[in-house]
Amino acid sequence: MLTVALPKGRIAKETLEIFETIFGNSFKFDDRKLILDTPKFRFLLVRNQDVATYVYHQAADIGVVGLDTLEEQGLDVIRLLDLKRGICKVSIGMKKGEKLDLNKPDIKVASKMVNITKRYFEERAVSVDIIKLYGSIELAPIIGLADMIVDVVETGATMKQNGLEVVEDIMTSSTYLIANKNSYIAKKDEVLDIYEKINKVIQAEQKA
Repeated sequence: MLTVALPKGRIAKETLEIFETIFGNSFKFDDRKLILDTPKFRFLLVRNQDVATYVYHQAADIGVVGLDTLEEQGLDVIRLLDLKRGICKVSIGMKKGEKLDLNKPDIKVASKMVNITKRYFEERAVSVDIIKLYGSIELAPIIGLADMIVDVVETGATMKQNGLEVVEDIMTSSTYLIANKNSYIAKKDEVLDIYEKINKVIQAEQKA
């Protein structure tokens, strides 16, 4: 049996739909339940930020999580497959009309993605003050807490509604199938089997 960590919400629903396509069975969590047991799999419903942690510590053999979260956390897991879902960007946002000037002194950046932000500016040899926030990031430039934000952007609507706009994209993210390194060795046949089955579904979707 493989234990699969899924993030609560849309990604879990989409992933279970892939399993339904593969196996022809219904995969649904009972109301408020966090564990779904089936003959071949045990699914765990966890917070998106915790998926890679469960997989890294082998509480789950495989998991599904966004590339942005993987890049931010930097945990040593195997990235098996891009599922081509949950596509978004990690972008820099500023007040509408403002330009990104990396030569400006004392740049302040607000973000919940501290490591991605730090790497981006370090690669450009720019010193910035990173302010970690956990939500309502768009407020920071409006009230003068920061010059800009780094955040996940899907449509850009939230930024626009708050008087901000994307000035630069840092990376593109999508949902990935990941595996624990030890599980990949100990349960290699099972992991590769589900990898190949899911890959066929993804390829078929891309061709359609």
